[in-house]
Amino acid sequence: SIMAQHIKARYGDKPIYAVVVLPFEHEEETEVRTIYNTATCLKSVYSAADAVFLVDNQRYIRKDFSLRNNLAKINALIVEPFYDLLCAGEEKKAKHIGARVLDAGDILQTLSGWTVIGYGKSSLPMIRFPLERMRNFRKKSTETHKGIQAMDEAISELSLRCDPADSGRALYLLSAPARDMNMDLVKDLGDYLKELAPEAVIRTGDYPRERSALDITVVLSQLSDVEKVREYYNKSASFIQEIKRN
Repeated sequence: SIMAQHIKARYGDKPIYAVVVLPFEHEEETEVRTIYNTATCLKSVYSAADAVFLVDNQRYIRKDFSLRNNLAKINALIVEPFYDLLCAGEEKKAKHIGARVLDAGDILQTLSGWTVIGYGKSSLPMIRFPLERMRNFRKKSTETHKGIQAMDEAISELSLRCDPADSGRALYLLSAPARDMNMDLVKDLGDYLKELAPEAVIRTGDYPRERSALDITVVLSQLSDVEKVREYYNKSASFIQEIKRN
């Protein structure tokens, strides 16, 4: 929170975006002041930053990994969704520039207040046979299915559990080989996200990449209600009252 305040003071004419990583469940249960400190941090960062990405450590835990491997894996999973989002608007190679580029302007217009990010993917066949190219209708249906599947994963793997319907702004970025992207797919994905976030202004972009997967990055911002944050504030208030009584 101190860093966010100092950066805001130094670069007051620039938007400030912060990432707040919330504590593990065992930290909340065993360390009395953890919830109070977290609530204080959230309030402070929210007042200084234009948008705050919320990341729940607990959502990334894999029970079959050691603590050391868990922490390394968690850090990798936290940053992974940002890669395509930050690269798409800066791409220089023509073959990797989409029909609808999602650039810094779109990100600026989307990010506001409490924010979450998610990432999902569907595998694609690496080799295409000539006969497959003739089955346009079936091919489009398969692409749409894989796109919806990837978006479902992105929503289920959001950095913090929330209700997409509470978002006022959203964006999604589709990344896949150019041959696997078409206007119908983009429209279907947009319609699907609109069903999940009916009140949100949605921005979209495509990012052609030569991969054997269809990737979707989803950002939900301007969240009007975040249950986890509300819980921190309520428990923090109770903690303060208890301290005063003692």
